[in-house]
Amino acid sequence: MGVFQNIASGFKSVVFPNVCVCCGHEHTEQQRQICSFCLSNRFEDANPENKQVSSDSLLPEGVMIQHALWQFDKGGDLQDLLHQLKYERLTTVGHDLGKALGLRMHSHPAVIELFDRHESVIVPVPLHYLKYRYRGFNQAFILAQGFHEVWGDIPICDVDDIVRVKNTRSQTGFSLEKRINNMQKAFKVRDHTLINNRLCVIIDDVFTTGATAFELADTLNKAGAGPVIILTVAQA
Repeated sequence: MGVFQNIASGFKSVVFPNVCVCCGHEHTEQQRQICSFCLSNRFEDANPENKQVSSDSLLPEGVMIQHALWQFDKGGDLQDLLHQLKYERLTTVGHDLGKALGLRMHSHPAVIELFDRHESVIVPVPLHYLKYRYRGFNQAFILAQGFHEVWGDIPICDVDDIVRVKNTRSQTGFSLEKRINNMQKAFKVRDHTLINNRLCVIIDDVFTTGATAFELADTLNKAGAGPVIILTVAQA
């Protein structure tokens, strides 16, 4: 049986090679869409000095840290990866990106200190049920699963625990004021016990102005959460 399994494995690697969706080169890592080189070297670190924020945003009360993994590259490879995740259903890409985000947090002293001091819960930014039904998944939840693989002792809120009750319009091209108005009262916490006094780790794909993440953070704070940190793959 071992011989046949080796032959089958070799045949599979020829017919269906592991090819990085970013650089197109073949790699030997199973169950992965992005190679180690691209994850480590291709993109620009958005916060190499581990500052409190990776953007120029002022953090609202209750939000302790805002950190993005990489700088967004409009028209580049990172934008393409995020597009493949959201619109082409390549969820393994999201898992790889979420895991990379989780691994990066091991070198962020302020994040580690918060994790050590508080019970924590991972909060993927919710998707409205109509968009969820159309798309079939929430990309933020896929990222959160990759993050959870690195920080396995931190649970993830289920898609029904914290929900988006407002089917917001796309915010592309909106001014900051319009983004804020668009997101007002967009979220609702259904199960307060999951977040009560816990450090909430908001996970999303892109941080632009903060309107979405800050509105979610405010909803969590009003529902009894502890401090909040915002972690994203990209900083636009």
